[in-house]
Amino acid sequence: MSKIKTQVFVMAEQAGGRIRPVSLQIVGKARHLADQLDSKVGAILLGQNVTERAQELIAAGANSVYLGDSDSLHPYQAELYTEIIVNLLLEHRPEIFLLGSTFMGRELAPLIAAKLKTGLTAHCIDLLIDNEGILEQKIPAYGGMITIICPEKRPQMATVAEGVFLNPELDSTNIGDIIPIDLPEKFPLRVQTLEIVVEKPEGVSLETASVIVAGGAGAEDQDGWQQIAKLAEVLNAGFGSTRPAVDEGWTELETMIGQSGKMVSPELYIGVGLSGELQHMVGIVGAKVMIAINNDAKAPVFEQVDYGIVEDCRTFVPALVETLKKSND
Repeated sequence: MSKIKTQVFVMAEQAGGRIRPVSLQIVGKARHLADQLDSKVGAILLGQNVTERAQELIAAGANSVYLGDSDSLHPYQAELYTEIIVNLLLEHRPEIFLLGSTFMGRELAPLIAAKLKTGLTAHCIDLLIDNEGILEQKIPAYGGMITIICPEKRPQMATVAEGVFLNPELDSTNIGDIIPIDLPEKFPLRVQTLEIVVEKPEGVSLETASVIVAGGAGAEDQDGWQQIAKLAEVLNAGFGSTRPAVDEGWTELETMIGQSGKMVSPELYIGVGLSGELQHMVGIVGAKVMIAINNDAKAPVFEQVDYGIVEDCRTFVPALVETLKKSND
């Protein structure tokens, strides 16, 4: 019997010695893709004091973990990580390589793709294997969904945001190989990290919030935006946004939900003053219950939510906040 090749590789990102949820989600999806290709899943894990986390990737579905555990790998350095990953991919020649659409992933992916002279699709919301064994990479665009393929170059590369795929069920009985990586003894770095400053997030984290309030262009100005912020505060909710709100300067890029922002899966989502463009709505596909507040009864958002309120958010939201405050009292 011929040896089954590892055709699907995943960059398993970690922070503080813990595997990022998005990496576990991608490993779970990679397991599904590899099963269709009758192949195996390989995960690349780089960092300092991360050896104990390798088994977690095997429990999520990886057959092999290519482990680089060294003081030289902390803090993260894009040039060094790129060199290690490119060498691994050239050695094993996988069909597919997947990364998280994180700050690290968005920096590494184009560097790796350029060195390998292959294609890269960013911010995918689904990945499928077609009848020819080619990876179909789905992204929202032009008001709909388009499929991108890379028929000739390898590996086929894509980045995926957290929350696009479900968290895999970890199986501690899974058996896999942990393979140490030969690390470069000396690697000239053009950039040195002198200090890492960790910002403390304000309010409730969008990634973990059970309730999320998201505001859009319907806020009209900074005062209107602050009214929506008060609704999030009184509900103890995460406060998200659409691209127009960021472009207007009412909020920071870190609050944006959607194709180029964060993917969220709250129990309750309330969209205020937003039209329901696909680029935003793909970010809340995991929401259990969705409510929209918009003064345009024909807004596309009403076709995508469970409950709709046709009202001007600038008058409705303050009234709702006062009612909720009285209820809380």
